[in-house]
Formats: sequence, structure tokens, C-alpha cells
Amino acid sequence: MTKILTRSGLVLLAVAVGMYLLLPVLVVIPMSLSSSSFLTFPPKDLSLRWYQQLLDDPTWGRSAFASLKVAVLSAMISVVLGTMAALALVRGRFPFRNAITAVLLAPLIVPYVIVGLAVYIAFLNLGLTETTLGFVLVHTCLGVPYVMINVASGLVSVDRRLELAAMNLGSGPVSTFFRITLPLILPSVLAGALFAFITSWDEVVTAIFLSGPELTTMPVKMWSGIRVQVDPAVAAVSSLALLVIVSTFLLMGAVKLIRKIVGRRAALTINEGQ
Repeated sequence: MTKILTRSGLVLLAVAVGMYLLLPVLVVIPMSLSSSSFLTFPPKDLSLRWYQQLLDDPTWGRSAFASLKVAVLSAMISVVLGTMAALALVRGRFPFRNAITAVLLAPLIVPYVIVGLAVYIAFLNLGLTETTLGFVLVHTCLGVPYVMINVASGLVSVDRRLELAAMNLGSGPVSTFFRITLPLILPSVLAGALFAFITSWDEVVTAIFLSGPELTTMPVKMWSGIRVQVDPAVAAVSSLALLVIVSTFLLMGAVKLIRKIVGRRAALTINEGQ
């Protein structure tokens, strides 16, 4: 009886937390369907005029494409660098490892305002402001710690004997990584890539310092729409967050499925080698 009550309490708590997190999105959706020229809730009349404005205004499309391009590129680079850093920190033995770990995790601790100001001063002299390369470099630095943490936790749970068995059977370090280690830590890598992508896609503080007429990301465009004028089109953009939520749940399901598949393939690879 006590276990049932405890489980029911945890379920209710999870539902309450989920509703608390989803409530802002659920409020924004009706606001985006309002025909009023101001943000109102509840809406008096329903209309799709603000979604139509998003389609008609090319600046929103350019901002969305710029954010998507920067987020994809920075996530890809973050995965490579974060995975390499996690391998070095977990498998390697070298001096000042704790200090290096602290440096790699510094973007999670240092306020983004300080990072944005420092990056702006440095990139202004290098001509990297309002450029895709500048955004990718900054967002990669912000995304690497998330990948490193996820991959490191995955590596700790990997049975080292599987890698040693593969190398004893003649597999080289690179081949062992791609055939044994990477399949086992792939869910962690995908989780880190997701965090890096979301960090880049949602980042606004450093983006404000780097944005300009030549390049403006979606978060900066939304911030301008609220700060300069209360544009209800921002609510229409925010309501698209539901697509991100649905995609996240689908990715989580795919990660679980991939974990089962790659685990079986790794075991089959070891058995075939023996």
C-alpha cells in the first residue's frame, strides 16, 4: 500500500511539474491565434494573421535559417570536440587534469554577458562580428561542455573489457572506438548533440553582441520584437516550440531504440571476433 501511494505521489508530482513547464507554451498558443494587434489573453477572436505575417516577412525566414545553420554547425563541431575531450579526461592519465576540466566547464559558470562582451571585443578586431563563423565559434564553446558531460557519463558506464577484448583480437584504437566504443556511447553523444543544438538555437545574450544588419538570429529577432515593439508575431514564433517538444520526445524514443540495437551489435561483434 505504501509503495502504491509513493508511486502515485511521484506520478502526480511529475504531472504537476510537466504542467508547470508547459503552461507558458499553452498560454502563448491562444495568444498567437488572436486577431488583436496586441498580445491579449484570452483572445477575443481567432485568426491566423500573425502566422501569415511570419510567412510574408522575409526577415523572420532569414533569422530562422541563420539560427538553424549556426545551431547545426556548432552542434556538429561540439560533438566532435566534446567527445574527444571526454575520451581524454576519462581514459587519459596526465597532469593538471582537474584544471583542464575546470577550464572546459567554464562556459557553464561564466555569465553569458561577460562572455558576450569579451567575444565582441575580440571578434570586432578580427572582423568576425555579424558572421556565421563568429556565431559558430562562440556557440561551439558554449555547447562543448554539454557534450563532454554527457559523453563522459556514458564512457564511465562502458565496460572497459569490451575495448580491451577488441584490441586483443587485433583491432586498432581507431577501429575499436568506431566499432565498439562509439556504438555504446552513441545515446550519450546524441543527448549531448541535442543539448548543444538547443543551447545554440536558444542563445540570445552573446548573439545580441554579435548580431547586426548582416546577420540576426531568431532569438535576437524575437527579443527585438518584444523590446522595440510588442509584436504578436513573436507569440506565433513561440508557439512553434511545441514542434521542438514533440521532436525532443521522438528523439528520446529513438535514442532508447538505438541503445538497444547498438548494444546487440556490439555483443555480436565481440562474439564473432572470438
